[in-house]
Amino acid sequence: MSIINAKISQNRRERFKRLASTRTSEVLKKIKILSNCANRSAYDYNEDEIAKIFYAIDKAVKDSKSKFYFPNNKINFKL
Repeated sequence: MSIINAKISQNRRERFKRLASTRTSEVLKKIKILSNCANRSAYDYNEDEIAKIFYAIDKAVKDSKSKFYFPNNKINFKL
């Protein structure tokens, strides 16, 4: 590997670490804020609403995770 390619690879790695750390921290903060809605004395909700919230979160996590493991797994439809 040439020196230029090594530097590019290192820069991409550094950028990934920086962005992934920041974005993960933001997601975790938002989840913590969402958990504040669990206060039954301040909010009224039912089990169906809770299930919808966590279904959406679980689906988003699975979709995002799959992009790391299968980045080019696109469904191609042809007639």
